[in-house]
Amino acid sequence: MTVAVAEERPLSPLALGLERFARNGTALAAAVVIVLFVLVALLAPLIAPHDPADADLFRRLQPPVWQEGGEWAFPLGCDSLGRDILSRLLYGARVSLTVAALVIGIAAVLGTLLGLAAGYLRGWADVVISRLVDTLLGFPYLIFAIGLMAMMGPGFHNIVLVLVYKEWVFACRVVRGETLAAREQDYVEAARALGCGSAHIMLREILPNVLSPVLVVATFRMAYVIILEASLSFLGLGVQPPTPSWGNMVADGRDFLVDAWWVSTLPGLAILTLVLAINLASQGLRDAFDPRLHQA
Repeated sequence: MTVAVAEERPLSPLALGLERFARNGTALAAAVVIVLFVLVALLAPLIAPHDPADADLFRRLQPPVWQEGGEWAFPLGCDSLGRDILSRLLYGARVSLTVAALVIGIAAVLGTLLGLAAGYLRGWADVVISRLVDTLLGFPYLIFAIGLMAMMGPGFHNIVLVLVYKEWVFACRVVRGETLAAREQDYVEAARALGCGSAHIMLREILPNVLSPVLVVATFRMAYVIILEASLSFLGLGVQPPTPSWGNMVADGRDFLVDAWWVSTLPGLAILTLVLAINLASQGLRDAFDPRLHQA
């Protein structure tokens, strides 16, 4: 009697990378922390104990308080206007994560398409895109963003547009380099021999092979965008009150660091925790998807 043995199919590069990532305990723990922040942001209206804009000067700079009856009244204290710090932290997470997700999403798509065009088409397309990238990289990011925000005015939509204006160059540089290497590979030559057009080759042949480095770069850049959003909000150029943002929360408490440390320290710790988790997760993704680290 013969027994048929099912032949195991090799894992795809994406599945293989995710398997390596799952074996990295530090990166996996960081990913869990990020997921918790995302869930907190999504569920903020349901789990926030108070209205984040509800001010009461009788509660001004009130420290963390345990209410009689066994319930938290203001577990993280109140700010200079008597607003609940915990509720503002929860809603502030929505602002930071939404800005970061929109900026990185738009920038990754734009940078990937322009990087594909520059790396595959070469010629004038490569010259124009590469010179634009070099020009934007010549400006310090924060100063560049401050100047644009000063001209456009503060606000949620403006901060997204300003950060996208330069953020796409990082994905573009990575994709251009990967495309320059991929355009000389055998599978691209085979597609050309079959008569496939440039658009088909870029989007169907090369794009799937450059998505992994784009994912790594996008994850790493998300941490930087969160810091930039907080910095602009701290300077009064980002999201405007009464909308809570971690950056303007830190700014609100800078005059009370001695007497009411919790006003600035707690949103600062939230920024630190989320950015550290994103950096650790992005490092794990890089280690998992970089083929040079796993060559025999």
